[in-house]
Amino acid sequence: MSERTSERTTCVVVGGGPAGTVLGLLLARAGVEVTVLEKHADFLRDFRGDTVHPSTLELLEELGLYERFARLPQSRLEKVAFPVGGDRTVTIADFRRLRLAHPYIAMVPQWDFLNLVTEAGSEEPTFTLRMDTEVTGLLRDSGRVAGVRYRGLDGDGEIRADLTVACDGRWSLARRETGLVPREFPVGIDAWWFRLPREAGDRTSLTPRAGLGRFALVIPREGYLQIAYIGRKGTDAELRARGIEAFRRDITELMPELAGRVGALRSMDEVKHLDVRLNRLHRWHVEGLLCIGDAAHAMSPVGGVGINLAVQDAVAAARLLARPLKERSLTSRDLAAVRRRRLVPTVAVQALQRLMHRGLADPMVRGDRLGPPKPVLAALERAPWLSFVPAYLIGKGIRPEHIPGFARRPARAAR
Repeated sequence: MSERTSERTTCVVVGGGPAGTVLGLLLARAGVEVTVLEKHADFLRDFRGDTVHPSTLELLEELGLYERFARLPQSRLEKVAFPVGGDRTVTIADFRRLRLAHPYIAMVPQWDFLNLVTEAGSEEPTFTLRMDTEVTGLLRDSGRVAGVRYRGLDGDGEIRADLTVACDGRWSLARRETGLVPREFPVGIDAWWFRLPREAGDRTSLTPRAGLGRFALVIPREGYLQIAYIGRKGTDAELRARGIEAFRRDITELMPELAGRVGALRSMDEVKHLDVRLNRLHRWHVEGLLCIGDAAHAMSPVGGVGINLAVQDAVAAARLLARPLKERSLTSRDLAAVRRRRLVPTVAVQALQRLMHRGLADPMVRGDRLGPPKPVLAALERAPWLSFVPAYLIGKGIRPEHIPGFARRPARAAR
């Protein structure tokens, strides 16, 4: 049996998603020694959230990374519209009404976004990224979390740290080992993601399609359509047992215009199931460990705001923790300050999502309704300016964060 290697850093981040990589970059720019651990060998995960909202685009500007980001393959989503018969649609959220430098949602494969952030991190001498390194447990010292145990390509090891940050998602191992248990809110839907070929003439807006007991969101991407099929929670096994032919028929009934493309789905293996969760920790930290992003609050895919809230968490955490980490004076009070800073926007967004579940998503998958309430559609049709409100809540959000001065850089072109 090989001897376990032991190392030391100031901050170890568990999980190389948006929250973990952004936090790592910001702390490194503050001169804090930080190590980010990602269990996969690369970032190529299918159907991770691929939305980069206006608030995050503004952060990329402040980081000096927007020019590089703009060169990534991407499509722009400027509005969300619901079909109401024939070729008529009602715009529910119009991002073009926002007075921002980037009034749109950029649809970018998440692996490209993560590669961009980690490349910027690699330019900082105190930043370390370990791929193919899975955290297997936490280290403890006198009752506090003192780092992590991991399994990597070269065997088992451990990293001791002043702070461990759990950015390992809704099924966080780091969170589970501390005994922190989130409060679960009822959710009646699950989502299934797949892609179909895109053709010239396809709409460039995000377009929902409704049917009895199910609905779908069609998201235009570079070269293909990414589709979220929404149905009743707990029906994944039933859906797969029916087989790919039945699923193709379901999609054709919902979206007849895609009848000629559903043959591109060869098996149910190409349909990825997302177990939708909506939950939140009451306490985001224990001594020596902080949870942010989905590890602290799993978001519904409604509105596509999960990634951007996670990035906002990372910015707030870096702003509040960089100095005490650098000075080796970190306390539990500092960790609690992160939750206090981010609690209001988290609670507000989850309250909005729960309202949308009760008033829209759940009635549609139960078969009670085929779309948004008619009074809502009528109001938006009579007063199109109302589409500014959901656009602002989704695109900008409540209490948007800004990059602290120590992490700002002038713009640099892509290499």
